[in-house]
Amino acid sequence: MDLDKDLIEETLSGNNNAFEKIVGKYKGYIFAIILNFIKDHNEAENIAQEVFLQIYISLPEYKFDNFKGWIGRIAANKSIDWKRKKKAKFNEQVMENAEMVIDGESLYHYKTPEDILVEKESREKIHRVCKRIPNIYEDVIIKFYFEEKSYEEIAKEEGTTVKTIASRLYRGRNLLREKWREEDDETL
Repeated sequence: MDLDKDLIEETLSGNNNAFEKIVGKYKGYIFAIILNFIKDHNEAENIAQEVFLQIYISLPEYKFDNFKGWIGRIAANKSIDWKRKKKAKFNEQVMENAEMVIDGESLYHYKTPEDILVEKESREKIHRVCKRIPNIYEDVIIKFYFEEKSYEEIAKEEGTTVKTIASRLYRGRNLLREKWREEDDETL
């Protein structure tokens, strides 16, 4: 252990070769710890680099007590952090995919120019029909469907209750449906 203490002191005094010796001595140990958590060899290498960077940064705070245990805890913590981030990212992707399916979109659906044109024409028609309903309902529909604001956000902006916004949205949709039919009848 005196070798570790000497290498640490040399590293703290600015000798980069001393830190390279620490890395050389403990890289197998660190890698083994990481592989216990993460089975992907490439990711384990990336995390090992992060571990050694953290060791280098934290070395001035080291209290010269069980160096091997200290760096082992850093490796375990970095591995756990990586797993948490990966799980959170996976959950986020699952939710996005579920939302796409719920919204009626296929995960593998690519929009053709025709799809884009139909969407554009539909949006224009919705905006045109919205102009034919009272402003109080038009505003709520635009904010909810086009600006994707929540009931709470709209209520705050409008200076009213969430229940009032829900009611306006319900009435606005019914009026919009009526005006939509009227416009369809006019074009026939």
